[in-house]
Amino acid sequence: MLKLIYTENGCELESLTQVLEEWVNNRVLLALRSGTDLSIKPSTAAFLLPSNLTYLEDLVNAAKMQVGEILAVNICDRHWVEVVLQGTWLTSEPDSEEGLFVCQLSDRAEYFLHELWQEADA
Repeated sequence: MLKLIYTENGCELESLTQVLEEWVNNRVLLALRSGTDLSIKPSTAAFLLPSNLTYLEDLVNAAKMQVGEILAVNICDRHWVEVVLQGTWLTSEPDSEEGLFVCQLSDRAEYFLHELWQEADA
């Protein structure tokens, strides 16, 4: 499972071993027990990566193997590609730009996306 954390300072990507439904259930229980508002809805996340990264072609091939349209890699120009993910948006304030986006991809797609994220961040 991949988790994107959107804050006022930017975006971070984490790779988690937990199953998506289990993780979301735990977040719902945490919100219920702590009396915290929680909004959950299907959503799309998109971000840019440099087009010269090591595993980019591997990610493109993994995206082709995904069932449905949950992962797309689009060429923006010769320097950038856009990664688009379908998943679930969780936030304490429904209209907030800060929150968590989670999605479940194949192990292969998650691995390459996480590697690309780290390489781009280095």
